Amino acid sequence: MPAKETPFFSVIIPTFDRKDFLHTAIMSVLDQTFPDFELIVVDDGSSDGTGEMVEKVEDKRLKYIYQENHGVAHARNKALKRSKGDFIALLDSDDRWVPEKLSRAFHYIKQFPDIKIFHTEEVWFRQGKILNQKRIHSNPSGFVYQKALPMCCISISTAVARKDVFNTVGGFDESLEACEDYDLWLRATHRYEVKLIPECLTIKDGGRPDQLSSRIWGLDRFRIRALVKMLDSGILDKEDYQATYAQLTRKCKIFALGARKRGREEQGRIVLSLIDKYASGT
Repeated sequence: MPAKETPFFSVIIPTFDRKDFLHTAIMSVLDQTFPDFELIVVDDGSSDGTGEMVEKVEDKRLKYIYQENHGVAHARNKALKRSKGDFIALLDSDDRWVPEKLSRAFHYIKQFPDIKIFHTEEVWFRQGKILNQKRIHSNPSGFVYQKALPMCCISISTAVARKDVFNTVGGFDESLEACEDYDLWLRATHRYEVKLIPECLTIKDGGRPDQLSSRIWGLDRFRIRALVKMLDSGILDKEDYQATYAQLTRKCKIFALGARKRGREEQGRIVLSLIDKYASGT
């Protein structure tokens, strides 16, 4: 099917050396029952034959962009700048959608025209087995800023957002090596209501050593930076400031304990100093 000049959805997949997973992700998009989309794949410096694999996929809706390795946030931002759709649908290269994902999202968008951010339920696999989700991982609906503080409450591969959300709150923070999605959703959920589509439309494959969460120690240090940005923003009312500060305190203490165990006491002390620095605002 020919690509429209202005598709309804722009689907964005960043990737780095995940050729086989990427092929599955791409096909899960191209097999969607809702056909009005463009698919933008940004290859962040792969050397595993990703480009050759993508070139064999014959569909004019697919756009492939290669760049030197700059990180996932940079890759997503590049795709956002190239996107033409009214809504942005995000997908990681090791996840996949069921065929009705975009169709169900379109239905909810039309049903709730004032909502700008939607997300879905998901199925998690780890080492080939379904992983039962804990209550803490339940996906919220409504004004969910405070629910987004403890952990990323919107899985990136389930999310669909009107493009002007990114124009308003900004794109992904390219200075963050990880947790760039946590940072984005803090900024977005503070401003916008979220609607959960209560259907499992995304399939996630986790628990592998190639994932950032497995390769990078101390992920909370990136979440702490995101919380500090919110505390510095001047947009939080007293209640949201207190909730943000409480989460900052918790994460600083956890990070400092982990740093001490790894002989990184100075890193821990620097992080703990943030607790006193931002206490005055509470």
